[in-house]
Amino acid sequence: MPVDNLYLVLGGARSGKSRHAEALVEAAPPPRHYIATAEALDDEMRQRIDEHRARRGAGWRTVEAPLELAAALDAVPDGAPVLVDCLTLWLSNLMLAGRTAAPAESALISALERRRGLTVLVSNEVGLGIVPENRLARDFRDAAGSLHRRVAARAQHVHFMVAGIPTIVKGPR
Repeated sequence: MPVDNLYLVLGGARSGKSRHAEALVEAAPPPRHYIATAEALDDEMRQRIDEHRARRGAGWRTVEAPLELAAALDAVPDGAPVLVDCLTLWLSNLMLAGRTAAPAESALISALERRRGLTVLVSNEVGLGIVPENRLARDFRDAAGSLHRRVAARAQHVHFMVAGIPTIVKGPR
């Protein structure tokens, strides 16, 4: 059964996912919440994070949740709009920490089902390219596909970004 006001925004790298997701959340009344899953482990990632923060401006409440995404979602006040950016970074964080993705994924789905209010999830579509040559990359690609299917089944809206243009895959046109 679809969860009210749940959006999944998928797309490739630099396809406009985050900007589109931010616009969806900015259409809702404040306070706006942002759950960041990225970790600034190098200068390039630190710069990307800084660019995202500057673009959002001061009207957002940001929480960093590289691993405990379900708990971070549960902590957002009921009815408050929230943007999670991004699911694939969260998934890679789990895998690199040696954690099994399935329990965390189930906890995330449960948290999404409990949420009341606009929830927008951003994720990278990684399953459209060639089959990766190493086991970890294949496991990641497969886990991301599974996660996307589970979230999309519950989402009321699924948008796929192509060159900055949102394509509606699921939901009102």
